[in-house]
Amino acid sequence: MVCHPPGEGADVRNRGIVRGRIFFGFLLLFAAVIAWFVGLAMSPHGTPVAGGAEPVRTAVAAFVFKSAIGTLMLCALAGWLLLPLRRTPAPKRNWAVVGTLAVLAVSSVYQLIWIQTSVLN
Repeated sequence: MVCHPPGEGADVRNRGIVRGRIFFGFLLLFAAVIAWFVGLAMSPHGTPVAGGAEPVRTAVAAFVFKSAIGTLMLCALAGWLLLPLRRTPAPKRNWAVVGTLAVLAVSSVYQLIWIQTSVLN
């Protein structure tokens, strides 16, 4: 065992920050999945509109629009926290995170486009 004086070649790693970053990243990813699912469940795809229900449909469309924007922001923040700059030896977790983020982001962008073209116009 070699003892190094402070500041000279000592290999110091702060694992607490890395673990906190991963925990908070997964917490944000879980929040993004919840926001995505709630927005998807509230989406007015294919539902017929009864007479006089236009104000409700517009309110639901605004909710879905804001939910999709929030999901995209949560995905971006979770991806920044979870995906490291250096490569890991077993990138299975990284591929699972990237796949989840891709599904959430693509479906949220689709909802934004669909809301703009068919409901709000």
